[in-house]
Amino acid sequence: MAQVSIRGVSKAFGAVEVLRNVDIDIADGEFVVLVGPSGCGKSTLLRMVAGLESIAGGQIVISNRVVNHLPPAKRDIAMVFQNYALYPHKTVAENMAFALRLRKTDPGIIAERVRKASEILNLEPYLARYPRQLSGGQRQRVAMGRAIVRDPQVFLFDEPLSNLDAKLRVQMRGQIKELHQRLKATTVYVTHDQVEAMTMADKIVVMQDGRIEQTGRPLELFDRPANLFVAGFIGSPAMNFLRGVVRSNGNPAVEVGGTMLPFAAGPAVAEGQEVVYGIRPEHFDMSPEGFPAVVAVVEPTGSETMVVLRLGDRSFVALFRERHDFRPGDTLTLRPRPEAAHLFDPATGKRL
Repeated sequence: MAQVSIRGVSKAFGAVEVLRNVDIDIADGEFVVLVGPSGCGKSTLLRMVAGLESIAGGQIVISNRVVNHLPPAKRDIAMVFQNYALYPHKTVAENMAFALRLRKTDPGIIAERVRKASEILNLEPYLARYPRQLSGGQRQRVAMGRAIVRDPQVFLFDEPLSNLDAKLRVQMRGQIKELHQRLKATTVYVTHDQVEAMTMADKIVVMQDGRIEQTGRPLELFDRPANLFVAGFIGSPAMNFLRGVVRSNGNPAVEVGGTMLPFAAGPAVAEGQEVVYGIRPEHFDMSPEGFPAVVAVVEPTGSETMVVLRLGDRSFVALFRERHDFRPGDTLTLRPRPEAAHLFDPATGKRL
């Protein structure tokens, strides 16, 4: 397989700068997910690695070879697209073998690679079928099989699960992760779904407006987000943000509308300093030592109960793993876990 280095890469469409001095190092065999909202530049970056978009500045290096000016066919990569991109007039087997036939690969080698890929992806019963005879999930597996038979140095996935229903997305996530563990292939995967990123990645690259906000392992980003954007993007439901003022009398806390929200000692903050207090919905406990909040909306899912609450004129979300019979208008007494609280600078958005 291969290492991939993206060094100072920039890209603009006319006056619109879509990528700004992006640096990413991807180790051999690593599964890296580029995640961020629509329009942040992640798919453009993937297409630049694939050779489908030109590079305005910087370098893309695959296996110690600068590939900026190499055509896609000479980069030894394979890409799986969002819309599958299967030939409708060819069977599953023919679709999977097509790139190898173009290379004039020996027919025996082609047959063996198609057989192995179909076994890995459980496609043997469908090899003689056409794409129109397959479900969305089966078509996506064919697209993956077409990439596998090429035995590339790098696999690229461009939002491959976005056209599937929720249940099938979960199944396909598991299959792609299992496939990576089996092949040990260097993989770059693009998605706007942070749950996909958290569950699949060895390393996540969070992007916004053409820039990298933070890079790290999934739980590193979850536990120690670098700024407000990463804190709000990673985690579902999203982190609560409440603006307040630091009060250091006794136990350290942030005063939000007269309510004291505790945090663990550590951040370099001063008495009276304005901050944004961040706390994840699952980090509230029912406690007589807490503060009162009024239930506005209850969303039970069976395994969890999500509650939207009012604290004066502000709202926040709490998540409970156990079942509760909450009703709108009820008053709950909650205490955030101090060790799980985050403080951010309201001006810069950076973690304190």
